[in-house]
Amino acid sequence: MLKIYADENMPYVQQFFAELGQVQLVDGRNLMPAQVADADVLLVRSVTKVNAGLLSQNNKLRFVGTATIGVDHIDQSYLQQRGISFRSAPGCNAQSVVEYVLSSLFLLAEQQQKPLQQWTIGVVGVGQIGSRLVKALQALQVKVLQCDPLRASVEPDFAHTPFVDLLKQVDALSFHVPLVKSGEHATLKLLNSQTLTQLAPEVAIINASRGEVTCNQALLAEAQNGTARPLVLDVWDNEPDVLKTLVPYCRIATAHIAGHSIEGKARGTEMLYLSLCRLLKIQPQNSLHDFCPPPVMEMLQISANFRLSDVQNLCRMLYDVRRDDALFRYHLNGNGFDWLRKHYPPRREFSSLRLAAPGGAIPEYLTQLGFSSQ
Repeated sequence: MLKIYADENMPYVQQFFAELGQVQLVDGRNLMPAQVADADVLLVRSVTKVNAGLLSQNNKLRFVGTATIGVDHIDQSYLQQRGISFRSAPGCNAQSVVEYVLSSLFLLAEQQQKPLQQWTIGVVGVGQIGSRLVKALQALQVKVLQCDPLRASVEPDFAHTPFVDLLKQVDALSFHVPLVKSGEHATLKLLNSQTLTQLAPEVAIINASRGEVTCNQALLAEAQNGTARPLVLDVWDNEPDVLKTLVPYCRIATAHIAGHSIEGKARGTEMLYLSLCRLLKIQPQNSLHDFCPPPVMEMLQISANFRLSDVQNLCRMLYDVRRDDALFRYHLNGNGFDWLRKHYPPRREFSSLRLAAPGGAIPEYLTQLGFSSQ
C-alpha cells in the first residue's frame, strides 16, 4: 500500500486519496526529513520547500504534488534527477484570486468615489490568473493594460505594455506573476524603491501573487514618508513573519488567502489526485462535486432592472474582502499568520450561486465573471 504524506491543510485529501494508499497528514510548514523518509507520495502546499534536504532520507518517493499554481518552493531539477514525477495545480484557484481582486477594486473605487469603469487597471502577469482577471475586468467595461513579456515574445498579437510604461498609465497595478529570482524576466522586487518613484502616489497596488514581488520595505518607507498609496497586500515578504509595521498603511491586508475559496483549495487536491491516478494507470473514482458542501445560497432571481452598476452588490453577497482584512488585523499579533490560514472561514466562488433572470438568460457579463445560470 502506498504511503501518502499530505499537508494537513489540504482539503478533502483523505477523501480523494484514501483508496490509493495510507494517508498521513503532516504540518507542511515544519516538515522534517525523517517524517517523509518512507513516503511514496508527498502532497504539499506553498509553505513546504521540497528539495534535496527534505528528501535526504527518502529513497522510494515516486510522486510529488503541490496543490498550488506557484512552484518556486519545489526543486524540480532535483526531482527530475531522481526520476520523481512532479505535478502542480495550475489554475486551481485562479477564479478565487480574481474574485479577491475584484472585491478589493470595488472597495477602492467606492472609497475614491470613482466608478471602476473610469479606471485603467494594469495586470502584471497574464497567465492562469491574470488572463481571467483581464476578461473579468473587460466584462465590467474597465480599461485594462497587460504586461507579460514572456507571452509577448511568443504571441505576436498579444497586447503587451512594458512594465516601465505601464507605471505611467494606470490607476491600479495588480500583480499575478510567479517568483523568478534572476534572469531577464526576474520578478523578485519588481516593485522596489526605484520603480515606486515612477508611480503616481494615488495609484493603487494589489499583490496576490508572491510577497517578494513587491518590496515591503520600500512600501513602508514610502508610506512613512507621507505617501498615502492604496495598498492591498495578500502576500508578504518572509511569510509567516510579515512586516507588521506595514499593516496599518494598507487599505486591505490579508493572510495569503486570495485563492482560499472552498472550490479553489479543493480543486488543487482534485488535480493532484487525477495526476496520481494517471501515473498509477488507474481509473479515478472521485470528483470535486462528491465532497463540496451545498452552498448557503443556491439560487438568486435578478430582475430586468439589473445593471452593470449592481454587480458590486451581487459579488459582495458571496465575498467581501473586508471580512478577511478584519480577521487579519484582529488575529495577527495573537494567533498569528499560519493560524489565520488554517482557520480561514468558508468562502464560495461565484459559480456556487445560480442566477435566474426574466426570459431565462442572465447578462453575458455575469457569466464572464463566473456566475452560473439556472
